[in-house]
Amino acid sequence: QVFLSMLPVKSLKSMILPQVSFYTYSTVFNIVNGNASYDRRPHESILVGAGVIASSTFFGLFPRLLQVRFSLNSILSRNVIPVVILAQLSGMNVVASRSLEPLRGIEVMDKEGSVIGYSRKAGTKAVKDTATSRVVLFGTSAFIPEVFSYFFKRTQFFLQCPWSLWTLKLSCTILVMGLMVPVSFSVFPQIGRIQCSELEKEIQSATEETELFYNRGV
Repeated sequence: QVFLSMLPVKSLKSMILPQVSFYTYSTVFNIVNGNASYDRRPHESILVGAGVIASSTFFGLFPRLLQVRFSLNSILSRNVIPVVILAQLSGMNVVASRSLEPLRGIEVMDKEGSVIGYSRKAGTKAVKDTATSRVVLFGTSAFIPEVFSYFFKRTQFFLQCPWSLWTLKLSCTILVMGLMVPVSFSVFPQIGRIQCSELEKEIQSATEETELFYNRGV
């Protein structure tokens, strides 16, 4: 899906399905694998998910629309801007699809695993860390194949076999993403730590612990 999202634009219609499928998968993954300790109703997840998919797809298509409308073929508009937008939207997708966690708070626990309370600040930190890991994952997975493609198109082999560019780009995307998935997921631990002094006063008064723990989600 990352590979298809970064293909050169032939027409706007050809870009709709890759963008919709990519952000639908990302949104569903983020909602399902987020922190489930807060009160969440099924219809809320559906409404939030639908809104996030629609907005992410729109902003993902917007630079492509400008590229088609104004026939922009510079390296900046064709390669750099789509990578930047893909990375930023991947992070914003996490923030939007898991927006209820900072609003309602997630469970914070002591070292024994006993729940001390629900913290909005812990929810904000969990979402922020996860969004950062997504930016690293998808930004790197989209950027490195573009760099390789840029130099590959200047080789003699490409001039003789132009079709080989897509094989190289697809292989590079799969390789880089395969390497980046474990890296991005391990940047921040699954069970995050937060100082009790950074949490709400009611939680501070409920425990003598100096450090508490929370489930960051994936």
